[in-house]
Amino acid sequence: MKHKHLTFLLAMLMSMVVSVASAHDVEIDGIYYNLIPKAKQATVTFKGDSYSAYSNEYSGTVTIPASITYEGNTYSVTSIGERAFYWCDGLTSVTIPNSVTSIGAWAFDVCSGLTSITIPNSVTNISSYAFSYCSGLTSITIPNSVTSIGNDAFNGCTGLTSLTIPNSVTNISSYAFSGCSGLTSITIPNSVTSIGNSAFQGCSGLTSVTIPNSVTSIGMSAFSGCTGLTSVTIGKGVTKIYGSAFAQCGNLEEVYCYAVNVPSTSSDAFRESMVEYATLYVPEESINAYKAASPWSGFGTKKPLSGETPNKKCATPTINYANGKLTFTCETEGAQFVSEITDTDIKKHYDAEVNLSVIYTIKVYATLTGYDDSDVATATLCWIEQEPASEGLGTDVKEIASMPVLIQSQGGTLRITGAANDTPISAYTVGGQLLDITTSNGGEATLRTNLHDGIIIVKVGKRTYKIAL
Repeated sequence: MKHKHLTFLLAMLMSMVVSVASAHDVEIDGIYYNLIPKAKQATVTFKGDSYSAYSNEYSGTVTIPASITYEGNTYSVTSIGERAFYWCDGLTSVTIPNSVTSIGAWAFDVCSGLTSITIPNSVTNISSYAFSYCSGLTSITIPNSVTSIGNDAFNGCTGLTSLTIPNSVTNISSYAFSGCSGLTSITIPNSVTSIGNSAFQGCSGLTSVTIPNSVTSIGMSAFSGCTGLTSVTIGKGVTKIYGSAFAQCGNLEEVYCYAVNVPSTSSDAFRESMVEYATLYVPEESINAYKAASPWSGFGTKKPLSGETPNKKCATPTINYANGKLTFTCETEGAQFVSEITDTDIKKHYDAEVNLSVIYTIKVYATLTGYDDSDVATATLCWIEQEPASEGLGTDVKEIASMPVLIQSQGGTLRITGAANDTPISAYTVGGQLLDITTSNGGEATLRTNLHDGIIIVKVGKRTYKIAL
């Protein structure tokens, strides 16, 4: 019986060794992958015999391809798997293709030599510990496509000096940026509604932080040990501040809290932060309520706020089109842009003949931490045909050139760019009433409708378009 038991254990151990040794399906150009044949997808995986420290073999510069070919089949590289580059301290740079949508847990954990990485706009999820203890990273751009940042995702990235969290993220997870002691500035967008436990714990390089109006709760120890903090601004939406949220911030001088109703706050939220020497600024109508509530009552000086919440409103963006690219500009310096573009041709067709309109509706707004989101700017991008040209092409061939025209509405005014000089342009109500008429000059034209909403008809040359104000 004992012999059978030992034989069983030996078999189990052997199967474990085999499974570890066969942790990948294929190796191509020095990169190991696991394959999902039915989906024709590939995941980058560990290069070596085990997940133990120092055994992963990736080093130097690694460029991950968007697709691989194996046994005559093409696989799209869609993810970087769990622990794929775990503890590759010789890894210095990684290029991730636009085909990748997720970065797995511990994917780059303890890659201390990693100095450069670009996360493409295709990535929607950064899993827990994905970049933890990548102490060589000095900056990283998280794209607007990312909606989820896992626990400890950047924990211990001591080389990071600045960070912008995209406005697609709604929650900053626990320990997400804990121990990033080199971090001197962070941008928390208006999309974030909660800040997790210890999210920025030990970020001793931070001198100030602004928590936007969208945030409703600040987690336990969220900013504890941020010894460089001198100023904290708390938006008017915060209703709950958990224990030790701002503990051990001994250099704190000013706290601006715009919440009219005193947030439910743990009594030790400012533990060992010497707030008896700091000044608290709160709404004038609420100052007595703050004076009567712990820990706010412990501040040495309480003063009424002058003015409203610091969140100003971003300027409405301007939409431009040139050389095949849309660009957005805004008078609010540092603003980010969130756009939505829809194509009228993206729909099912059931007829034998389909007339393609090639018309795009563009909506964009500007956002920035410390500001309210801007009004939405809208535009219509369309193509109009010019007079056909046949010179040099033979008697039976005509070349019809088309020009991109951008029609942008704002405040009852239409701005048209792209039309050829002297092109007649006019605007009408849906009932046919003429609102304004002009001709394009230098590729630009302006129509004044005195309408601020509804649908109008714009005629550019011989083409007409419905435009939503």
